[in-house]
Amino acid sequence: MATVAFLGLGVMGFPMAGHLVKKGGHAVTVYNRSAAKAKSWTEKNGGPAKPTPREAAAGCAIVFCCVGNDDDLRSVALGPDGAFAGMAKGTIFIDHTTASANVARELHAEAKKHGIDFIDAPVSGGQAGAENGVLTVMCGGEQAAFDKAKPVIDSYARACNLMGPPGAGQLAKMVNQICIAGLVQGLAEGISFAQKAGLDVEKLVATISKGAAQSWQMENRYKTMAAGKFDFGFAVDWMRKDLGICLDEAKRNGARLPVTALVDQFYAQVQARGGKRWDTSSLIDLLSKP
Repeated sequence: MATVAFLGLGVMGFPMAGHLVKKGGHAVTVYNRSAAKAKSWTEKNGGPAKPTPREAAAGCAIVFCCVGNDDDLRSVALGPDGAFAGMAKGTIFIDHTTASANVARELHAEAKKHGIDFIDAPVSGGQAGAENGVLTVMCGGEQAAFDKAKPVIDSYARACNLMGPPGAGQLAKMVNQICIAGLVQGLAEGISFAQKAGLDVEKLVATISKGAAQSWQMENRYKTMAAGKFDFGFAVDWMRKDLGICLDEAKRNGARLPVTALVDQFYAQVQARGGKRWDTSSLIDLLSKP
């Protein structure tokens, strides 16, 4: 059992922190910007909530974080009330935010000044993966810190691997999002084509999902895509944030991402028609209702 803190109790962090208690048996202290959400978590899972990241992190061997973006991450890690100020030497800060590789490297360097290890550890699997404790975790950092952290991360992960040095976890998550963007657009076009061709989508997917076209997106999203229902899941706003990170990194490293850039613009069109909080599978809406 470890004494840990979890900072950020959104749709991902809330269940992840819960698994640390229920599956891992760890003692968990939480912090959330909205005190009401922290209160809800403690009522469900027990354990204390603290008013600042610094107070939540005090006395903890590992501090987990899952917030919105680079600036949110800096706000909970740095400053007089930030987590780093409350952490002892030899402890570990694990960041599950999908953020830039630059901020991961920046905070790794800052953590080292405090004698703290920093691991960037974005996740894949969505809200359902968090709730069911079966996330995929991509880590960047040092081997010794990762080896200490992995058994605790395993409380909510079905796969957790060290991808390389600081920032490598975020780079791996970028690849994940690049692959998903093109895949969802292809699936949207395929289902739209099938509907216009008069094919039975249920029979179609039951057949092609047993072949080379199979994917998680196909098996989990084809029904709602065909029905035009998107009021759930990973929001378009979040995907655009992630794709923006991918495109910015590509400018730095010289990678060419023509399909990713195109799909990002399609998502911008979805936002413009009111789909900011729709699931990312809503790309099909542009095809069914041009």
